[in-house]
Order: sequence, then structure tokens, then C-alpha cells
Amino acid sequence: MWKSKDIYYVSDSTGILAINLGQSLICQFPEISFHEEKFPFIKTASDAEKTIHYILKKSTGRRPIIFSTLVSPKLRAIFNHPEVELFDVCDVFLGRLEQCLEAKALGLPGYSRHVDDGSMTRRVEAIHYCLGHDDGTKFDEYHEADVILLGVSRSGKTPVCVYLATHMGLKAANYPLTSQNLNLYTLPEELRRNRKKTVGLTIAPEILSTVREKRYPGSNYAKRSTCIQELEQAQQIFQKYHIPVVNTSGRSIEELATQISQEIGLYKKPNTLEGSAG
Repeated sequence: MWKSKDIYYVSDSTGILAINLGQSLICQFPEISFHEEKFPFIKTASDAEKTIHYILKKSTGRRPIIFSTLVSPKLRAIFNHPEVELFDVCDVFLGRLEQCLEAKALGLPGYSRHVDDGSMTRRVEAIHYCLGHDDGTKFDEYHEADVILLGVSRSGKTPVCVYLATHMGLKAANYPLTSQNLNLYTLPEELRRNRKKTVGLTIAPEILSTVREKRYPGSNYAKRSTCIQELEQAQQIFQKYHIPVVNTSGRSIEELATQISQEIGLYKKPNTLEGSAG
């Protein structure tokens, strides 16, 4: 078994797909140490030749792994070198898809990013909205939101909102439960009116305590007892207003964003898919 392995992501566009694919696979081998490098926007044979030369020089004799999303067969062939292990997404899927559809693929790199300018406009608007409605700001404009995240301080609201905006184009706002909200077990009218698109975030108290301790060492705010009390109060508020709850403990932002989208009905859950078969 290899103790370490060099991983290279090559793409004729941003490389996001190659990275996501590769990392979703190599994470299944935690006992192996991986060195990863990305090479996006490989457009010409010259680009490809320079990149494979760099890879071979740096990883001589170690049979590096290349995850490729190159569309051009000519460029893909350059990386199909006997001294590397090439995992070629387009070679595996695009050719088979052409056969299934009985049609020829365009062969244009990053084509989907040029199809719909409207989706980019929506994403930019979502990012602006997210930044302008962070941490309870302008909550009188929550009627414009696609999703509202609710939770105690440091439960992970802001990073998830940013992901929802930047990757999913959703106008995401977040509201921190203050001591007044927690002690009175109540929410502002603006949140009550929009509770159908509101999702509560919770987290393990020990994790919350650790996060808070890093920010405010030795404070009452970071004590585990304080965290437990606030999380219990928040849970009662979620139950009172019938707000679905997502636990952020030990989960990736991508996973959280997907579940949150399901909770507000943007994506169907597996159990609802079964029920809709008839």
C-alpha cells in the first residue's frame, strides 16, 4: 500500500469538477497522505505538454494520479502517459453518453457556464443579498430571502449562507438567536412570517464550546454549560414555531447546504421521491 501519493487535477476550465470528483474519491483512503495540485485552463497542446512534463519531473517513479475533465481528445491523449494513472471523466462518460443519445458532443470546454447569463446574474444578486443580510442585518427584508438560517452564535450560519449564495444562487439570510430571544422563547414578527423558509441550525455543545473558546478564551460565553443551555433553549424555539433543524456537527458545508435545500422544499428528499412514483 502506498503511504503517500501525488494527485493532479487538470481541466480546460476552472477545475472545480475535477477537484470535487477526485477529493470525493481519495477521501475514502484516510490512511494515505495525498499531495494535491491543480492545473486549470489548459487550452492548448502546449499547455498540456508543459503540464505533463512538470508532473513527470516532480513525481518521477511514483505513478502520480491525474483526474482530468479535459473535453478535447487531443489534449486528453497527451496526459494518457504510461508513467501516470489517468482518471479521465470525459473519456469514461462523454463517449458513452454520445452512444446513448446517438448524437455527437459539442466538445467545447466549460460550455455550460456560457449558456445562461441569467443564472450568473441571479448568483451575483444572491451573493449581494447574503452579504447584506448577515447576522440579523435588515431582517425587515427577509420576505426577499429564499432561505433563512436561525441559530445560536457560532453555530455555522454565515459560512453555510455564503455557500448557498455562491454555489446555489440562493438569497440566504441568517439571524442569531439573542439572549432575549432565548430567554423569552420568541422570534421577531419578520421571522415568524417567513418561518416556512427558515431552517434552524444546531451543533454539539462540546464543539460549540471549542469554537467559542478560540474566539473568547475563558469567557462565560464559551463555557460548556452556557452552550448546553443556549442550544436547549434554541431547540424549544424551533419546536414552538415548527422550524426544521439541521445539525452542523462534523458535516461539510456542501452536505449541510443540500439538506437545508431539501428542508425548504427546493430539492426532494429520498422518502418523498418514493411517494411521488405514482
